[in-house]
Amino acid sequence: MGPGNTEASGKLAIVWSSGDPGVATNMVFMYAKNSMLRGWWSQVDLVVWGPSAELLATDEKLQAELRELEKAGVGLYACKACADRLGVSDRLVSLGVNVMYMGIPLTEYLKGGWSTITF
Repeated sequence: MGPGNTEASGKLAIVWSSGDPGVATNMVFMYAKNSMLRGWWSQVDLVVWGPSAELLATDEKLQAELRELEKAGVGLYACKACADRLGVSDRLVSLGVNVMYMGIPLTEYLKGGWSTITF
């Protein structure tokens, strides 16, 4: 499979649930940022869900990378139910993440023509 048309079109929702910092650094954050900077997608939203919420709330390296995602124009969201259970909602809000119940938004991504990828 070779390279295809990379002109910005379509919307991508990245659901990040892995608690593995290597997955965050070497795939999730790298792809999300480059997708916006290089125009591979017209819109990219990152959804922090489950174990990734706790990792992001405590890992300063990932927090610095999160600021780069925000500068690149990536939408930043987190599941409120998960973040509340893990006690990290306030911390995520302070990092600029929109913490909200994500069941309906995820369903809208899936039914609304967004491409989705999950880690």
